Amino acid sequence: MNLNDPKHPWSRLTAAARLAPQNGETAAPYGFSTRVAAMALARERVVVSLLERFSLRALGVACLLALVSAAANYSAIKTALSEQDVLVTDDPVAEVVELAI
Repeated sequence: MNLNDPKHPWSRLTAAARLAPQNGETAAPYGFSTRVAAMALARERVVVSLLERFSLRALGVACLLALVSAAANYSAIKTALSEQDVLVTDDPVAEVVELAI
């Protein structure tokens, strides 16, 4: 990549920029920012990838399956949480060490 080569696009671009006339006016025309914002928002709505559509649907299906599985196993969850022999202060590491001794 030789930037000094006259056929290189960067060299041609800088040469054209040097030859461009310099106007004192640097302000954008009236309504320019509104048109740019409208074009950007219009492109954003139209361009939606196929992966994005399916990923949002897959997320919805996964949430629905999680709710259905929790509702189906509600009685098992309720009995597991209501057992009195399970202590909150049980240490799983201590239990493993006791089994190893």
